[in-house]
Amino acid sequence: MATAAGGVLKKCVLELGGSDAYVVLEDADIETAAKVCATARMVNGGQSCIAGKRFIVVRSVLKKFEPAIVEAMRAYDMGDPRDETTKLGPMVSVKARDEIHNQVERSIANGARLLLGGNIPDRAGAWYPATVLADVREGQPAHDEEVFGPVAAIIAADDEADAIRIANDSEFGLGSGVLTGDLDRGRRIAAHELEAGMSFVNENVRSDSRMPFGGVKHSGYGRECASFGIREFTNIKSVHVSELKHDGESTTE
Repeated sequence: MATAAGGVLKKCVLELGGSDAYVVLEDADIETAAKVCATARMVNGGQSCIAGKRFIVVRSVLKKFEPAIVEAMRAYDMGDPRDETTKLGPMVSVKARDEIHNQVERSIANGARLLLGGNIPDRAGAWYPATVLADVREGQPAHDEEVFGPVAAIIAADDEADAIRIANDSEFGLGSGVLTGDLDRGRRIAAHELEAGMSFVNENVRSDSRMPFGGVKHSGYGRECASFGIREFTNIKSVHVSELKHDGESTTE
């Protein structure tokens, strides 16, 4: 699309994929943080560009976070999407489901630890359960690629600086999150440290028509929504008017 638009000098907005990182700091309420992370991961069954995908947790709270997010993810039972109580429906296709499972299996083969799910159910359809992987690191699909399904990847970090480094070490930059008990700390990290078009503190990233929506790096360019989105599809024209006077002087507006 960018090539086609550039070839005829047309402006365009590209909102592409994401591998959204959520940084979980040592001063966060871990039970609450885990629920926020699970909610972020399971948006549309994980099939969302702005679903949380990488959960980067400082080591001092890692042992507490792992069972907490497993418990939060376990609540997403598979069921009929026509039932209002269902929290997890099927994937968009069997092919997509199989690709997700392949990414999970390759991650495990390269050292990831399976905490929940990870198996294709014995039932017709494109079903995949809520899945949690720990010990996720560079070289695994769960770390390096966008996993477009209900798979939460837990990545350990030494401290705040290391967590931010890991979060930014991605070709994507759509959404991001910070979980912390210190709002000033969260505001600083979200506004100035994380390389993403959107950063939320103590909430899951979501679209809001009042706010600009879009990413950086391979997550695209330009913005949708709000006044910034309107301007993306507008060519700005400058007009300068002078009134000539009989005495040769002029006034402008």
